[in-house]
Amino acid sequence: MKAVVWHGVGDIRLDTVDDPRIQEPTDAIVRITTSAICGTDLHMVRGTMSGMVPGTILGHEAVGVVEEVGEAVRGFSPGDRVIVCSTMSCGVCAQCRAGNTAQCDVANPNGPAAGTAFFGGPETTGPVNGLQAEYARIPWAQHTLIPLPEAVSDDQAILLSDIFPTAWFGAELAGVRRGDTVAVYGAGIVGQLAIASAFRQGAGRVFSIDGIETRLAQSLAQNAEIIDFNAESPVESLLDLTRGAGVDAVIDAVGVDAQRPQRGPAAEDAEQLADAFAQEVGEVAPETNPDGDTWVPGDSPTQAARWAVESVAKAGRIGIIGVYSPQLTSYPIGAAMNKNLSVRMGNCNHRAVTPPLIDLVAAGLFDPTAFITQHVGAESAIDAYRSFDRREEGWIKTVLDPAA
Repeated sequence: MKAVVWHGVGDIRLDTVDDPRIQEPTDAIVRITTSAICGTDLHMVRGTMSGMVPGTILGHEAVGVVEEVGEAVRGFSPGDRVIVCSTMSCGVCAQCRAGNTAQCDVANPNGPAAGTAFFGGPETTGPVNGLQAEYARIPWAQHTLIPLPEAVSDDQAILLSDIFPTAWFGAELAGVRRGDTVAVYGAGIVGQLAIASAFRQGAGRVFSIDGIETRLAQSLAQNAEIIDFNAESPVESLLDLTRGAGVDAVIDAVGVDAQRPQRGPAAEDAEQLADAFAQEVGEVAPETNPDGDTWVPGDSPTQAARWAVESVAKAGRIGIIGVYSPQLTSYPIGAAMNKNLSVRMGNCNHRAVTPPLIDLVAAGLFDPTAFITQHVGAESAIDAYRSFDRREEGWIKTVLDPAA
């Protein structure tokens, strides 16, 4: 089968690999009908999330059809259409029963203290081969798969595999309440759905902070109030818009990408950018820039974190769903403590969060497909990664057809 495979930092390829097979009684094999590229995948490609094992298939978002089930898998049969949760969970350990399915004590083969197990990640998360492939082995299939109603299309469902639940979880972490003012840092696909989630959880006003015009336009289409950080200070603007108090809640949908460069003159040289894609490594210091572009304002990979702390009201709440590297140790904890802030973060508990959102989409109450901007076949996957990495205008969410 064809799959997108990680060979090293900056080196991913569309390879022909062996089809997966049942390894444990709790496994299932799923034929992938739709997959997607996520910003988290770029962390592995760039090396900002270390510990990847060469030969690992990338991707943690998928919709598919069950082909085969292990003897311990009940409730699923070949032919069933399913969503694959991005994070794996057994469904019976103490963490799963408490709804903390991203912290399952069993799913991560590195042990109960190892944290989240997700598809296509580094060694600390399994590793388990990912979902940017024609077929995938699904460990703990009974709880990692969710039946998909016919009323939900593949395009709708692919955003229910990770992105929409993660955004909803971010609004929950930020404790969004009726009438709140909410700032969403980062207007990529997670930020867009965080805006939608905040409004649906009762927010009165939502502010979207980004520096890319098409993303801000998409935010405006959702009735968010937009702030272009290239044109104005987010902190000063938010304080002005809240009469000096700051917003009630912040959702950080940026993460480690706060250290990434903005497009500058070098961005016009597509060949140079393609070369840079293959050369980018985690060892590159935040102060350096292999493309010659200018960095996001500030000199720290925690720029979004600092803005969040500075722009939220006293006793306010911050929810972090943007992915930060485990090696990152810088956070403005003193400033947060001085304001009595509540800061919550983590990987989405997909199996606990997703089912009600499926019902929301199936009932026609929300359609997330407006945020899909590209459909590409497997043969174009590597080029799509490059375009997404460059933050080209108009690239918000790319859906992959593994068989094309």
